[in-house]
Amino acid sequence: QVQLVESGGGLVQAGGSLRVSCAASGRTFSNYNMGWFRQAPGKEREFVGAINWSGRSTVYADSVKGRSTISRDNAKNTVYLQMNSLKPEDTAVYYCAATQQSIYSDYFRTGRNFGSWGQGTQVTVSS
Repeated sequence: QVQLVESGGGLVQAGGSLRVSCAASGRTFSNYNMGWFRQAPGKEREFVGAINWSGRSTVYADSVKGRSTISRDNAKNTVYLQMNSLKPEDTAVYYCAATQQSIYSDYFRTGRNFGSWGQGTQVTVSS
């Protein structure tokens, strides 16, 4: 499996921007489709968005669509989540995960069948 490490979380004011990164090591990064998920205290894990192996296709949850952009650099083995116009409700621990299932499958959004997860990075948005 690929090993994943997130970074870039922090405290930001509402309306601000933040980019979190996920660095991969181990197996060939470009073999994997990547997902971003988040979990707020007392809430279930939530799908944020995904990017396919080539970086040409992305999907987003309605809650972040238009405010977030996922990209990847396969040469650097890194995937990014750029978040703009942040809201207090975006406060959560953000996780990246790797899989070979299609980003368009409904199953993808459940977070199941992902072989690798990062440890998470905290994003806190103050009002």
